[in-house]
Amino acid sequence: MISSRSTIPEQPFAIPVDTVHFIVDKLHEYENTDLLVDASETNETEPTPLDCENVDVYAEHENDYRNEPIRQELVSFIDDLPDDYQIDLVALMWLGRDNSSAEDWQAIREAAEQAHNGRTALYLLGSPLASDFLEEGLSILHVPDERTSSMSPDAWSKP
Repeated sequence: MISSRSTIPEQPFAIPVDTVHFIVDKLHEYENTDLLVDASETNETEPTPLDCENVDVYAEHENDYRNEPIRQELVSFIDDLPDDYQIDLVALMWLGRDNSSAEDWQAIREAAEQAHNGRTALYLLGSPLASDFLEEGLSILHVPDERTSSMSPDAWSKP
């Protein structure tokens, strides 16, 4: 008797992979823009969002970055995501950041759910290398990267 069950493993998270890839691409773009700021234009005694994972520091300097269209797009896009998607983003980042294994996914997801506070966008923007950690999280869960260079961000739509 042939089983009707698929041999393809089910995706362990709710957020669509294309949505994660869009956020990763935008975070890469944002991180690179932030790194190109001339040191003479900034007050070197004050931390920037790439200096720490402190959301409050980022919030204090929010006006410094208000005109950045990439930041605004990310904040708007992430804030509009359902809570389950936001929790998945944080859990994926933690999975990639902490050198965890796929077996740790459920525990990490539960911890992210308990920690969820509605400030996901600010948390991701304030986390150095968030884009790299999200990509690593996807890799740990064996999610293939099927993005093509010919796709523009406009090709991805909000859920």
